[in-house]
Order: sequence, then structure tokens, then C-alpha cells
Amino acid sequence: MLEDRYNLAHRLYPYSRSVDQDAATPAHHQVIVIGGGPVGMAAALELGLKGIETLVLDDHEGVGQGSRAICFSKRCLEIAHRLGAAGPMMEKGVEWSLGRVFHGEREVFEFNLLPEEGHRFPAFINLQQPYFEKYLVERIRQAQAEGVPIEIRGRNKVTDIDTDSDKVALQIETPDGQYSLTADWVIAADGAGSPTRKMMGLGFDGKVFEDNFLIADVRMKADFPVERRFWFEPPFKGSGDSALLHKQPDGEWRIDFQIGWHIDREKELQDENIRARLDAMLSPMGIDYEIVWTSIYTFQCRRMEKFRHDRVIFVGDSCHQVSPFGARGCNSGMQDVDNLGWKLKRVIDGLSPEELLDSYDEERIAATDENILNSTRSTDFITPKSTISKVFRNAVLDLSEENDFARPFVNSGRLSIPATLDGSTLNTQDDLPGAPARSRPGAVCPDAPLDGDFLLDRLGGRFAVLAIGVDVPDFQGDIDADRLMFSKGQFPVLEERYLGGTEQAIYLIRPDQHVAGRWADWSIDAVCKAFGRATGMAEKG
Repeated sequence: MLEDRYNLAHRLYPYSRSVDQDAATPAHHQVIVIGGGPVGMAAALELGLKGIETLVLDDHEGVGQGSRAICFSKRCLEIAHRLGAAGPMMEKGVEWSLGRVFHGEREVFEFNLLPEEGHRFPAFINLQQPYFEKYLVERIRQAQAEGVPIEIRGRNKVTDIDTDSDKVALQIETPDGQYSLTADWVIAADGAGSPTRKMMGLGFDGKVFEDNFLIADVRMKADFPVERRFWFEPPFKGSGDSALLHKQPDGEWRIDFQIGWHIDREKELQDENIRARLDAMLSPMGIDYEIVWTSIYTFQCRRMEKFRHDRVIFVGDSCHQVSPFGARGCNSGMQDVDNLGWKLKRVIDGLSPEELLDSYDEERIAATDENILNSTRSTDFITPKSTISKVFRNAVLDLSEENDFARPFVNSGRLSIPATLDGSTLNTQDDLPGAPARSRPGAVCPDAPLDGDFLLDRLGGRFAVLAIGVDVPDFQGDIDADRLMFSKGQFPVLEERYLGGTEQAIYLIRPDQHVAGRWADWSIDAVCKAFGRATGMAEKG
């Protein structure tokens, strides 16, 4: 059953012998991406679309089995849209923004993750990871047909890696034997078990939380609304200490059960034991189901000390891992790619010094630490490890049913939001008092509807100067950036998100759509200095 289900996505890039395997000396590539998961494929798209010759090496021939990641955030979809891959994801995915929290049989409260209008994308879609990967690969195939320099090689397993000051040397194992390659840059996107990280002898430190969760993807006909449902101490007998229910495409539902630390994994994964938990939840409602996929996972929060090691740069789970509650895994990996791509492009083109890549380390480590903090807090609330902490947790749940002040303390898995890079050395000091905090330097630009499209569409993937209520002269020759000018009163939602209580504004926006600086009035000197700072071309005093 599983094999039939995933034939649609498996063997997307079957092994084929390449000319590099017959070369007398190792062939050289601009960038090699190790790992063909969603983050690796997104990295290849990001770089290839920028004109950088990119080779993906994957030890498999397509996506794996099991839904794995299912929750893809608004920011993740915005990135996928810029890469040209979001259309089929939205068509297939299940949109949702509402979550409901229960304690036993009682509903404690509900929350809306995107209560305002005027965004292209919803707060989240639910989509099985194999589909997400498949659509990225299909976008790569389309790009290849358009001449974009991306190549994918399946069953090409990297077995050794050596880096020096000007290149990286790789040994690759294939069904036809071994061969060698070199690259200017290597991006390691080979997952939490990262063979690349291990070959380089690099650490992956953090904490393992003493609890286990059973995932069951089931196919069933149910009239549950499209929302996230989470139960503390669920009423279904034998289901565990907490439970989570999410709708997926194809009539499937993700169900998570918290099953404790001291378990027999082999026994818990036996069909009759999984069915006993599912029956306790679903049989009272008369729901028949079919098991599609099951797994057991343990909460882990870990990261590498540094993500960049000379010419080898780690992205996604290869450099950071957090618990699945909160959907921070693939979503944060996509943001890694978004942060890295434009910086590596500038370095390769000689427009910025190599030191600009150090800001990838700085910014994405800060984002990772924020994710780990939130993930740890979620885990501590969901899995209290003492009688006192459980009493406190349950008291908060009881209070939150009737009292708004207690609800922020309820933590059923704080869901992924993009990090605001407040401390980045690429930021310029905020010079727009009274403007919204949500669009301050370091923040991801809030989207806003314009005439038939959205602000993020017009920003694209280049530096941009956004002017609202200010006429900005042509600055070509001073800074390499697009110019977007809007009159006061033209787009009220745009003004609400970027002006707030101010009359006019100038914004400098990075290619990854983070705000680099903002001002009340136009000053070519101020914007040039901010551009230099954001591109690593100026002192950061």
C-alpha cells in the first residue's frame, strides 16, 4: 500500500551515469548540494534561478515514504512562490489558520494564526512532505527546460569530503563505482543524521527530551473541521498524555499520541497496539479508518556550533533540529536557503566579500536559538516531568477556559513564525519613530495587497527601496536596487503595515525580503550606507 501511494513521488531522478564519471580528472562545479530533500531542492532552485551552476547529489532516487513534515507556514509558501513552486502546493494542500485546545473533554479556547485579511497565503497549509518535495523537483525540471543550470543525480552518495581555501573535493559512490568531483562551494542539506557533518568531525549538541510520540497517518471519512485540534489529557482511554489531530490531503489525517518515555518501541508499533489507540479515539464516533503510515519520534533540540565551515555551508536539519510540535523543521530550513542564496550569489559574483557569508551564521544561528527556545518551552508544557509542574500546567489550562490573561501561557506547540533578526550586523538603526514594530529593521516584510497582486511579488528577490508618500529620484549608479514608489492614500493596508502613525517612509529591503533599514525622509547618503552595511561592503561600527 505504501509503495503504491508513493510511486507518484518515488524515483523522481533515477540513477544515470554522468560524463563526470568518465573524466580523466575530477570535474569541477560552482556549487554542489548534498541531499535531495525539500531544503536541498529549494537550495538548488534558489541558486540555479540566480544563474549559479548547481549540482544536487542524493543517495536516493526520489522522496522517501511517510508524510513526515506536513505543516508549511505562510513564510515558507512565500519563499516557494518566489521560486515558482507554490502553485501546486496550494492547489493540493489543506489551508488552515484556526487551532483549538482541549483539556480532557472541555474546550479551553481557540486561536487564529492569521486573523487579518490582505495576504496572498494562509497561515499554514497541510501537505504531506513527499508532495512538497515532488513539486520542488517538478519546478526544477521546468527550470532546466528553460536553461536554468541545475542537475540532479540520484544514487550518488558522498563518501568523503575535503575542503581547502579555494575548493572542496568530494568522493562519490554510485552503482557503477566511485568517482571524484570538486566544487567552489558545498551546501550540506543531508538531514539530521548528516553524513557530511560526521565526515567533517563536527558536533551536533543539544538535548533529548524523555518522551515519545506515536504518529499515525490514517485515511478516513470524517466531518471534523479543517483546524488544528490538541488535547491535554485526552478523554479517549489509552491514547496517552496528549493527542493532536490534523487534516491532510487525500482524505488522510495526522494523529499524534504522547506515549511516554519507558516504552517498547517494537511493541508500540505493532498493528494491534496502534489500532487500540486509534479505536479508543475514533470508534465512539463510528469512524472507520485505514492506517497509511506510522512512526515513533522523540523530541530533540540540537544545533551545530557554526553552520558555515569555510566552503561547506550547512542548511536545514543537517545543522539544527527541533521537536516536530510547532512545525519548525522544514519551515526553518526554507528560511536558511532564503537567507543564504542572495549572499552566496553576491560572493560568487565578486560583489561582496566572502565575509558576508559570516552573517548567514550569525542570523540563522540566532533564528535557530529562538526556535529551540520556543520548542523547549512547548515540550516542557506538553510533557511536565514532575507532579508540581503538571499541577501548574493543569491550573493554567483551567484558568484559560474563562480568563484571557492565562491563554498566552498555554503552550500546545508554538507554531512557526519567521525570526526577526533584531541583532543582525546587517541592519541599520531604525530611524522611523512611530512606525509599526512588525516592519522594523530585521523583520520579514509584511505582505500587502496592491492592484491585482501583492507587495512581495513586486519586491521579488533583489534589493529594493520602498517609498510611501515620498518621491525618490533615480539612484541607479549609487546602489543596485529596484525602486517601488506609492502615493499616500493609494493602498491603505500597505500604509497600515508600513507607516502606522507616520506620514511617509523609506524602506531598504534585502533580497530575502527582510527590512535592512527605514527612514522618515529620503537621503541617498543614508540609504547608500545602509546598502553597504547590508551587503558587507561597509564597516559595521
